Amino acid sequence: MTATGGSTLVGRRPEVGTDQILADLVPPPHFRGVSFDSYIPGDPTQEAAVAALRVFADRIEAPSGKRRGLFRRAAPPEGRAGVYLDGGFGVGKTHLLASLWQSVTGPKTYGTFVEYTNLVGLLGFRQAVDALKVNRLLCIDEFELDDPGDTVLMSTLLGELVEAGTYLAATSNTLPEKLGEGRFAAEDFMREIQGLSAHFDIIRIDGEDYRHRGAPDAPAPWSEEQVDRAIADVPGATKDDFRDVIAFLPEVHPSRYGALVDGIPLVGLTGVRTLGDQAQALRLVVLIDRLYDRDVPIVASGVPLDSLFSEQLLRSGYRKKYYRAISRAVALAREGQSPSSE
Repeated sequence: MTATGGSTLVGRRPEVGTDQILADLVPPPHFRGVSFDSYIPGDPTQEAAVAALRVFADRIEAPSGKRRGLFRRAAPPEGRAGVYLDGGFGVGKTHLLASLWQSVTGPKTYGTFVEYTNLVGLLGFRQAVDALKVNRLLCIDEFELDDPGDTVLMSTLLGELVEAGTYLAATSNTLPEKLGEGRFAAEDFMREIQGLSAHFDIIRIDGEDYRHRGAPDAPAPWSEEQVDRAIADVPGATKDDFRDVIAFLPEVHPSRYGALVDGIPLVGLTGVRTLGDQAQALRLVVLIDRLYDRDVPIVASGVPLDSLFSEQLLRSGYRKKYYRAISRAVALAREGQSPSSE
């Protein structure tokens, strides 16, 4: 990856080759050191999920045998080729997915749903299948169907991977049979959606958002002078006007957003405003996800970070994405707080 103008996000121009993109399909730094033992259950369903995933990991590690086609609500010793962690924001689904990845010997890959669809777009379908089918385990974080093309693509891709003997694990805020609701005419693609759900045993995880247990609402916005002081104290930190970032993001393919923020210790944003445009908002969601993956704190002036998206967007079919992004952005803003903000 090459980048210039490191004092701003908009001055960086990441370039990542195919080999590097494949090599980067591992848990992000935020979850690189997690394990089942480091997961702290706060709900009986969370305890049950840990137990079910340990069993699933043992099944992957055991000598291969014929898989049964029963659709169960948890992962038994013999079950489907995949497990699907369904639950709300901040209940530890990604922690558990990364823990499963850590507990299984390779070859294996780990990425978000968007990263896999971007990979197919970059390599082409057949080459992507060939690159992924060598894996014993393929982990998919934030499984979401945003359009008909994704539905057909992922149904076909996962079907071929399962046929090749690859086990699957996914997280989502939506049950498989409800994927795509409110975003496109999902009923027209029910065969594909049902085909996707047929690969998974569902593990439901309940509980409150761990990022905000006992925590206050989003931190009050900083003044621009406070943002300047914070950035000056951290070598390598970036500072951008929020409007410049929103205008810049379409110039970078989402598959490169991770490379865009790699190595940045702190992101400063001035003039943060509420977004009402769906395309802008969805790109910002991906950027926030990559910042969260890499534990990059945020300091910002403008509106509070829990006001990033308009009420209309928060009622749209993508509302779960927006609420997840708010949860993560607020957590990063808390990390960015320091005595200099007082």
